[in-house]
Amino acid sequence: MVIRQRAVLAEDKQERHHAILDAAERLLARSPARVANVAEVADEAGLAKGTVYLYFPSKEELLLAAHERQADEFFSALTARLAQDAPVTLDELVTLTQEHIVARATFLPLATRCLGMMATEVPVETAGAFHTRMHERLQAAGAGLERHYPELAAGEGVPLLRRSFALIVGLWQLSFAHSRDEPGTCGMGPADFPDELAQALRALWEGTIGRSRAQAGAAEARP
Repeated sequence: MVIRQRAVLAEDKQERHHAILDAAERLLARSPARVANVAEVADEAGLAKGTVYLYFPSKEELLLAAHERQADEFFSALTARLAQDAPVTLDELVTLTQEHIVARATFLPLATRCLGMMATEVPVETAGAFHTRMHERLQAAGAGLERHYPELAAGEGVPLLRRSFALIVGLWQLSFAHSRDEPGTCGMGPADFPDELAQALRALWEGTIGRSRAQAGAAEARP
């Protein structure tokens, strides 16, 4: 049944906003290879097509909002853990990544689509606001990493997070692209992705922290 009443209260608007994003995620989870149009999202959410356009002017902006909501959930969990005084291990960071990014079936498909369309299909103002909010999340998480890992130089936390995300997306694209090739053409497929990613992330983090520690030690040793 299509709900045609217009949301009036702020709480109602927020609830409807999330209902639309939930519907888009469900459709993507069912058919990862294609992007549903606004009419399909509206039908899935039980709303009129025009109502969806009141919240999201285009399909691309709807997808970007869905991606940002997922990214915000990851960064909220990460910064909450980093705000605690108990030491944070690399295993914990990998587990957070697995739980909020890898295990969420729509996260990486959404992320790759949004990266591809950001420069050409999303209004400049919308893309700029998205980048600003993501930068703020990165800054908060980066500062938390530097507090727990004093080997990292000031400002090194954000680049490490950026490289980690690039590694996650790149490895995911490789694993799923090669899964469509002939068997045996690649040593990694979707089933191997979580373990391969865990090893790659540990190598990146251990290498970065180890290099920073060595550089700090060399600086202290200079006369």
